[in-house]
Amino acid sequence: MKVTASANANIALVKYWGKRNEQLILPQNSSISMTCDGLRTVTTVEFSDNYKKDTVVINDEELKKDEKNIIGHLDRIRKLARIKSKARIVSETNFPVAAGLASSASGLAALTLAATRSAGITMDEKELTILTRMGSGSAARSVCEGFAIWHRGNKEDGSDSFAETIAGKNHWPEFRMITTIVTESKKKVSSRAGMAQTVKTSPYYNGWLDSVDDDLTKVADGIKRKDFQTVGLAAEANCLKMHALMLTTKPAIIYWHPATVEIIRAVTQWREEGLPCYFTIDAGPNVKVICASMNEKEI
Repeated sequence: MKVTASANANIALVKYWGKRNEQLILPQNSSISMTCDGLRTVTTVEFSDNYKKDTVVINDEELKKDEKNIIGHLDRIRKLARIKSKARIVSETNFPVAAGLASSASGLAALTLAATRSAGITMDEKELTILTRMGSGSAARSVCEGFAIWHRGNKEDGSDSFAETIAGKNHWPEFRMITTIVTESKKKVSSRAGMAQTVKTSPYYNGWLDSVDDDLTKVADGIKRKDFQTVGLAAEANCLKMHALMLTTKPAIIYWHPATVEIIRAVTQWREEGLPCYFTIDAGPNVKVICASMNEKEI
């Protein structure tokens, strides 16, 4: 069958940075995210015996270099479905790719759903998040709506490392995240390569692991109680800790642009002046501003 699926990007409020198993993409820590309206990937997959090879077209451009190991993920799905047919994948994303806006999350989530259905496989949400995780870790959270947690898990086979919704999209409708586009350019260091280097070389990595569970507790509790200040402060601090790890990686990973710092300074100044807002930044230069709907237009 030819199947089309859509998935939205998610932005982590408590970040994932570092793997305990590279092959299965098992994280060093759990993470919490918000799935974002407006940042979307739509992907069509068709398996057919008429195709001589796999082809991948992203935003009207045929993929020449498989940086995300999309074909490897297709092979994983083919093995599950017990088929050998090649596939054609056509994907459209309505926001900049590989710029710290979680394009791989929405992309791999949409791909996994479309490809499994095209191959004749039906999975429940937990199973789908586990399979999606093996293509791109953070993509597991894009299978879920609203606020989601991706569990670190403890088992070596990864069977307990999955994502699930902790608060649905209608739980906190006043919660907003505004995306700023500092640059549409692709980042020079991929998240996958960057976090591997950080785990190996940052002297502060153990401090990250020692403190991240406290961040998870604060954010999860804040979401449950709709406590905007608790969530905002914890998310902002967690973001800065992650970028501190990158700065202390050897060689240093510096994703920020001058405009990134300008927005950080603006957000902190607005907050001091009585406008409640907080920032978070994934592995890239583009800043996300967290606010309430009543302040959205002003910000």
